[in-house]
Amino acid sequence: MAAAWIGRRGPEMSTREILERYRTIAVVGCSKDPSKDAHTVPAYMQSQGYRILPVNPTATEILGEKAYPNLSAVPDPYEVVNIFRPSDQVGPIVDEAIRAGKAKVIWMQTGIVDEAAAARARSAGMQVVMDRCVRTEHRLRIG
Repeated sequence: MAAAWIGRRGPEMSTREILERYRTIAVVGCSKDPSKDAHTVPAYMQSQGYRILPVNPTATEILGEKAYPNLSAVPDPYEVVNIFRPSDQVGPIVDEAIRAGKAKVIWMQTGIVDEAAAARARSAGMQVVMDRCVRTEHRLRIG
């Protein structure tokens, strides 16, 4: 569920508005394994016209895109940071996203919640979605 928005960029956006407005997604924890959600979800988003920037320190390429070891290494602009890492690993990812200054949205996949990291992201002016699957939201809201 989308958390309340606090920041400088205006009112809270719905997941539909986020998915319609932002088209480039840095996927932290993107997997090389096609049997994992961390692979199939970004693959689905890619098939829907989104640009996927995989972030995985053990990969050189995923889904035909160059993979990066961390957000700081991604040279291209991105608007959404989609996180496929356990909740206890979210804080440093959000802090890195804040330092990079590129993201408009932090999106934590289903089962991933970190209220403290979300508060830091909101204070930095980002939208935050927690405990929601980007693929499921896309199918429900966009089709």
